[in-house]
Amino acid sequence: MQRDVPRFRDLSDFLRFIESRGQLRRIREKVSVVHEITEIHRRVLEAHGPALLFEQPVRADGNASEMPLLTNLFGTVERIAWGMGITPDRLGELGALMAELRAPRPPHGIRDAFEKIPLARAALATRPRTRPAAPVQDCVAMGPDVDLARLPVQICWPGEPAPLITWPLVITVPPESATADQEENVGVYRMQVLGRDRAIIRWLAHRGGARHHQQWKAIGRDMPVAIVIGADPATILAAVLPLPETLSELRFSGILRGERPDLAPCLTVPLAIPAEAEIVIEGFVSATETAPEGPYGDHTGYYNSVEQFPVMRVTAITSRRQPIYLSTFTGRPPDEPSRIGEALNQLFVPLIRQQFPEVTDCWLPPEACSYRIAIAAIKKRYPGQARRLMLGLWSMLPQFSYTKLLIVVDDDIDIRDWRAVMWAVSTRSDSSRDLVTLTDTPIDYLDFASPKSGLGGKLGIDATTKIPPETDREWGVPLAMDPAVVARVDAMWATLGLSGMPAPVLTCKASSSASAAPRAPQSACASSSCWLMIQTTRFISWFRPRQSVR
Repeated sequence: MQRDVPRFRDLSDFLRFIESRGQLRRIREKVSVVHEITEIHRRVLEAHGPALLFEQPVRADGNASEMPLLTNLFGTVERIAWGMGITPDRLGELGALMAELRAPRPPHGIRDAFEKIPLARAALATRPRTRPAAPVQDCVAMGPDVDLARLPVQICWPGEPAPLITWPLVITVPPESATADQEENVGVYRMQVLGRDRAIIRWLAHRGGARHHQQWKAIGRDMPVAIVIGADPATILAAVLPLPETLSELRFSGILRGERPDLAPCLTVPLAIPAEAEIVIEGFVSATETAPEGPYGDHTGYYNSVEQFPVMRVTAITSRRQPIYLSTFTGRPPDEPSRIGEALNQLFVPLIRQQFPEVTDCWLPPEACSYRIAIAAIKKRYPGQARRLMLGLWSMLPQFSYTKLLIVVDDDIDIRDWRAVMWAVSTRSDSSRDLVTLTDTPIDYLDFASPKSGLGGKLGIDATTKIPPETDREWGVPLAMDPAVVARVDAMWATLGLSGMPAPVLTCKASSSASAAPRAPQSACASSSCWLMIQTTRFISWFRPRQSVR
């Protein structure tokens, strides 16, 4: 895929680029990592402001850190797209490439074969190269020299018990692969600092790191782990993409970078790490020892309950000579993960369309805690189609299994306009016919509104136009002004003395829906988008590479 921006070999390359675009602000004042950076970050992110490089962060112990702290790196969709090598308007194109990789089709001729050359190049870019040494190992601390307190780790919210590492890329492998051909997983799991060489890793049971840990526990062995803090943007973003378990995040980063990733062996654990990373923490996650984690602020806007999670023992900390500590906070949206989700939403729509061609758009509002509400628009052709889609989406992607409310509308509805969606719900659905309810289904265990931990209900609302035999009544015809009248009023608007009035906020979106039976023409009021997108979600069913590294 052709890049719109230069290649970024490391984090500093990316920072120089965004600074040249006015998207990086250097903070030279001393600012505490205890709450103050969170509050500054929160305000800047809400205003779609720049990335922030705190040059003198004050650690929790009151001492100024020599290591700068970077936050809000991906606080806008524009910077997220740049990190993937493209401009925001091409996110859908990247999603189409991902859909093609998921189910590649054989070429239908010479021209089609040439058009697939970029796809072949993308696949080749997933093969990592191994380097004997790496910049991230210029500085090494082992044994008694290991000290997590030297890092400017944030305490984000009042009442949190200890510093929390919030942007760690956690690399794990299953025990049967911990030799030559590793099958690695890279996930982002927060880490509570317990002491000089101990930390808690918190992961949900369905995540790749937790699955690998269970496999190591089953044979009674501690699990080797490598924690990467700060890397080139493609590697960071690949770690948060909802890739399938059969594709290594480090391999996929090669597609985003446009070149093969460079890896280097760790010093104390049998794992490979990005050679151009900023900081790496090596160690072992105990098969038996756990500790109470939390409470910490989360994307729900609440503090999590205190629960037991496994403890990691640190064996080495390596870094560049002048490393940058990457950090963030999570809280009620907007936060950085919700902005990343806004960009990811544009990536996975082509993947959904591949399985459900009738879907024209899908939206997960960030205000709904990233994935708990989804709205899908379809070209309706037959009765019951909306219900079929609901059941399909709840089953298709892991994160959709956590979606509590799914609204399906016709393709004449702007699903990013809540007023248009509510108009469709209120005029095209009836609670005696159009509600789909499920009980005792998998749900986010962090959702304490559910009656049971990890089990809850789902509600689907069919807000599409009804066709026989869904209804026996004549369906209403939506109001729409004559386009010729709209054009005449537009032409005379400047002469009416109303120039200070806002432009009309409601417009009619022509319907392109086709149905299985004749029905009234559709056109719904839709206005400009008023909802942002979420985070992240795990979704892509992918092709299985030859030796993935998970």
